[in-house]
Amino acid sequence: STAPSTQTDEIPPEILARIRKEASENSQIMSTLHVLSDVYGPRLTGSPSLKAAGEWALSRMREWGLQNGALEPWEFGHPGWTNDRLNAHVVAPYREPLVAEVLAWTPGTNGVVKAEAYALPVPAQATEEELKAVFTAHEANVAGRMVLVGAPARIPVNFDPAPKRLDEAQAKARFSGASPAGPPRPPAAAPQDPAAPRKLTAREINDQVDAFLMRAGARLRLNDAAMEQRRIRAFHNRSFDPSKVLPTLILSNEDFGRISRILAGGRKVELEVEIVNQLYPEGKTTYNVVAEIPGTDKSDEVIMLGGHLDSWHAATGATDNAIGCATMMEAARILQAMGVRPRRTIRVALWSGEEQGLLGSLAYVKRHFGSAEEPQPGFEKFGGYFNIDSGTGRARGMGIFGPPEAAEVLRRALAPFADLGFVGVGTSRSRGLGGSDHTAFNQAGLPGIGVGQDPIEYFNVTWHTNLDTYERIVEEDARNSATIIAAAVYLLATRENLLPRFPAAEMPSLAPPPARR
Repeated sequence: STAPSTQTDEIPPEILARIRKEASENSQIMSTLHVLSDVYGPRLTGSPSLKAAGEWALSRMREWGLQNGALEPWEFGHPGWTNDRLNAHVVAPYREPLVAEVLAWTPGTNGVVKAEAYALPVPAQATEEELKAVFTAHEANVAGRMVLVGAPARIPVNFDPAPKRLDEAQAKARFSGASPAGPPRPPAAAPQDPAAPRKLTAREINDQVDAFLMRAGARLRLNDAAMEQRRIRAFHNRSFDPSKVLPTLILSNEDFGRISRILAGGRKVELEVEIVNQLYPEGKTTYNVVAEIPGTDKSDEVIMLGGHLDSWHAATGATDNAIGCATMMEAARILQAMGVRPRRTIRVALWSGEEQGLLGSLAYVKRHFGSAEEPQPGFEKFGGYFNIDSGTGRARGMGIFGPPEAAEVLRRALAPFADLGFVGVGTSRSRGLGGSDHTAFNQAGLPGIGVGQDPIEYFNVTWHTNLDTYERIVEEDARNSATIIAAAVYLLATRENLLPRFPAAEMPSLAPPPARR
């Protein structure tokens, strides 16, 4: 076995060499990814496949020697949902299958439905009165029809595609420690003129369209994916209640546009659709997966690493976030295979409910640690949580909620990984939620550590889309990330003291809750 070193913020060279050797010669990342994505994907929160994926991951980590494994329940409050069958075709004036995905937590069609398509010109922005005028003008025409909502998005050809790697200057600027880690935030929307009638939010418009279509007797709702090259992002009915909405499809922009243009030219379009969905009442309780490498003399102190296991349902959730889970499981496997006996307990966590608002990690943090304002006994014993959730790209840096001294500890220790593209560690003072599960820890005032990655094809291609599959993984990048994270976890689990944290008097204030949209 490998005994922990004496206090230092430099990882011994022999430990670094052994981590690299284990990661390169015995990697289990792709076999783990295969099972999580190919066998159990998609893994929608509350679904049987998510629970099965969690059970398998737990059994796999036990095989590697991790201990104290468990599926920890938390209350999701909504039934699980799956789409079991989708057939969608244009049958006139041409015959062709449609590229489409079903919106989650919507009902099925109860058999094959054949009906004419109808275009409902819902504006992107509208006041209450403007939207009511649209409904009044079209109410008599939507009954018994499949309704395309809104105009098709116009997506110009992209002559300047996004780079797949961060260049060195970008990466160093982001993780220099001189500014909060993370990509720049988009500018805030311009405030509305208080004298003008209030514009409805996008969610208010969407909810009112759903209610109108049901009231008017439409058969099916069709939304535009508004992405190029037949990519589709399919999210969910925000009420989680299928009785409140029609069967709903997200059509590829190409199919939505073609049908819309034919209708605008005065010709009829006839569609044929069959959707079979299933609800799972037992999904109201769902689970986080945890397993540990127990600590020794400081076993009551905990270092965590993880990612979210749940995914959206349009593909197999490979880049979001089966590869993140496989990477964190691999980092723990590397340390276990080396025989490391850490001073602090190392705990892997695979979350559920992330895609619905970080729900699983929020429940876990509240239960086990509390917050700076209402701490649980474990609050002061917590040493950091590493999170990865930006696709397949290699780790380029980290951002930690904490003072500059905390970032410096990690930055100095991980400097030997410059050859793998790792450039540094930045800090954040924000306790706002968003992005991924490390912010559930940040919100509580705990050191969440988000791993920043090369984008590869994440936000522009695979993120939440029907292209998020095993084939999009760059194995070497994921292996390099696991190597770096294993070393970072080793450091925090073996050094004499916990990472520096904000003292109570300097704890940043809680961010206000996000506005409802």
